[in-house]
Amino acid sequence: MRDDYQLFTEKVYAKFRIDLQQYKEAQMKRRLTSLRDKRGYHDFASYFEAINNERELLNEFIDRITINVSEFYRNPKRWEVLRDIVIPTIKSNNNQMFIWSAACSTGEEPYSISILLKEYFPEINAKILATDIDEKVLEKARQGIYNEQALKELPSDLKQKYFKQNGITYEVDSSIKRQINFKKHNLLEDNYPEQVDLIICRNVLIYFTDSAKDKIYQNFSESLTSKGVLFVGSTEQIFSPNKYGLELLDTFFYQKLNQP
Repeated sequence: MRDDYQLFTEKVYAKFRIDLQQYKEAQMKRRLTSLRDKRGYHDFASYFEAINNERELLNEFIDRITINVSEFYRNPKRWEVLRDIVIPTIKSNNNQMFIWSAACSTGEEPYSISILLKEYFPEINAKILATDIDEKVLEKARQGIYNEQALKELPSDLKQKYFKQNGITYEVDSSIKRQINFKKHNLLEDNYPEQVDLIICRNVLIYFTDSAKDKIYQNFSESLTSKGVLFVGSTEQIFSPNKYGLELLDTFFYQKLNQP
């Protein structure tokens, strides 16, 4: 017999196309039970009716199922590898590059890659797509306003060059904002972009089931160009990259295998 939570996941999928069964159940059920109880609902049936009828509760629910923790140049050594090895490896002769920041949260990573390109590869004409399932965080990302904590790993010269300080907050320069297109996207449901040179998706997939990760990694591989690269988080090492048509380029960087 299906329990209250299982019925809830089925209703959420039918109505909102969000597949909670692709997330690790114990973690997700705990997070959502806490939120449900906080809002005064004692079962998932009544909580579903509430999020179905109140936009504010729905937004809060989506915010809770996504992990919105990010910062600029997170794990700085990996960004040095990106600058010194990865981008020179995938750079095309015509200096065009299509980059996808998947599950971009509040925008720190797509802005980081835009700053890196502008600073070190001004000759590259980059198109940057930044996506997330959560409309609320996308709106914050479009604003591009952050506190000092989010910028703690960013070199001070880049902070001064590409941000305008206003009291205790910092706003991304408009030249950086213009390079990025923020868009809603569900990794488990929506079509993936094609011919992507670099995909950045970090510290997100650890919350998914193994079967969901398999599907996403395969889709990422199919999205990449012939020498495209996938950049994952420090907790997301891919143990059998060949399974997805990928090979290790450097720690946490996987390049598409050349097809015979």
